[in-house]
Parts: sequence; structure tokens; C-alpha cells
Amino acid sequence: MDKHALAAFLRSRREQVRPEDVGLPRGSRRRTPGLRREEVAQLAHISTDHYSRLEQARGRHPSRQVLRGIARALRLSDQERAHLFSLAGELEDDPGRLPSREVAPSTAALLDRLADTPAMVLDDTCQVLAWNPLAAALFEDFSALRAADRNVLRRIFLHPDHDHGVYGITGHERLAINAVSYLRVATTRYPDSAELRSLIDELLAGSATFARLWNSQELRIEHHSRQVFQHPKVGPIELDFDILTVPDADQHLVLFTAEPGSASYRNLQFLGVIGAQRMDAPT
Repeated sequence: MDKHALAAFLRSRREQVRPEDVGLPRGSRRRTPGLRREEVAQLAHISTDHYSRLEQARGRHPSRQVLRGIARALRLSDQERAHLFSLAGELEDDPGRLPSREVAPSTAALLDRLADTPAMVLDDTCQVLAWNPLAAALFEDFSALRAADRNVLRRIFLHPDHDHGVYGITGHERLAINAVSYLRVATTRYPDSAELRSLIDELLAGSATFARLWNSQELRIEHHSRQVFQHPKVGPIELDFDILTVPDADQHLVLFTAEPGSASYRNLQFLGVIGAQRMDAPT
């Protein structure tokens, strides 16, 4: 354990986290950049004295549970998390874990700014983590679903809409192969994850199509393609989709765009109006 390097790393990371990033008020009397030590300790569920000693290079060897709490409190990326464990002389966290499903505030803010572009954030298991209103209007109201049902794989293979297919996508086989390929990659990154194994077993038991694709060992990930959505309210919408990797996280930002001035672009705008009216409607 390198106490001095660990102390310096903790101080530097603490100074980079803004109070508002973790739901705390900034206040007018705040003199310390970033969070206070007692705030980190509170978020990490450890004593202020324990955390302060670590920052002063006087602390005892922190447990993996303490390190997990500190990493969560400081919003560390996967790379920073691994570095924290290394400085503390610990093996990186539980190999059975899945990637963090917390979406960075900057990424969430970007979704909100994309007013005319359906956009969502997914992890490697195709779990929908965040979305903007236009994505909800194009696909479905994810907020009305249980967290477990906000998974594109479950939607494709276990709960398809037999009247409109998978989100009304024409030729959704490419989407299915893409989604299965992401899941295959996830198994190499998180080989001991019980949650991941449970998802695969559920899909194998519930869908012969998934079983066929999974057993084929095919790996095909498209980062750019074009799909036609047969939307039940506005008709056909031809969209380009681009998949961008979110830095320092096993997450992906998926953007759907239409050619400006096209019929699909107008239908997408109309869909946004319908979605806004639904959100504004009295309950």
C-alpha cells in the first residue's frame, strides 16, 4: 500500500467532484474546491476520521468495502477505480460485478440538449440506462417499465410486439444480431457475473431465436447503420443510428438522426410534438 500516493490521489479526485454532482448544495461559505472530507465520508458510509487519515497518509489499510464506497462517492471512472485499488494494495473489485449503471451528469445533460434527436445510453448488456423524451416517443416510455424490462434484449426476444414487431423496426434481425454481439463481448469483460449469466439463461430458455444466434458464435457489431421505423402514430421514419462509446465507462450513446428536410425528419418533429403534448397532458 502506497499511503502517500493514495492520499494524493484521493485529494485530487475529491477536489474534482462538485457538490451538485452528488446532490449536495454548493452554499455560499464553501472554501474548499470540490467536496469536503466529511461529505465524502458520508457518501462512502465510513467515518470522517477514517477518510481523513487516508488523505493524510496516516490511515490503516482500507478494506475492499471501504474502497468501493470511496470510489462510488468520488464518482471514479473504471480506470480510476482500478488505480485506487492498486494504490491501496488490493486486487481490483469483485470479478463478478457488472459495469456501473450510473450515467455521468455530463452525459445526462447531453441527452437533454438533443431536443430533435432521439438518444439513449445503454450498457454492454443492452440495458437502457438513460434516454431523452424523443427516444421515449420513438420507442416506448421506459419510465413506465420495471428496471429489468428496460433491456433491449428482453424486448427483442422475450416481449416482442406481435402487431408492430420490435419497436416497429423493419428488418430487425440486424438489431438482434448487434444486441447479441454486445452481450457476447460483455461475457468476456465480466466472465464471473452472476447477473449476466442469469440474463443469458433467461434468454436461452425463453427464445429459440436467441438460442440460435447465441450458439452460432457470430460476432457483428455495427456502429453506424440505417433503420426504418414503422411508427403507429406518424408512419415510416427512416433514421441513421450511430453508436458512440462513453469514455471511461462500458456504456454507449446511441443517436438516431434523419436527413434534414426529408419526410422522415418532418415525421420525427411531429413525433416530438405528440410526445410533448402527452407529457403536458393533465393526469
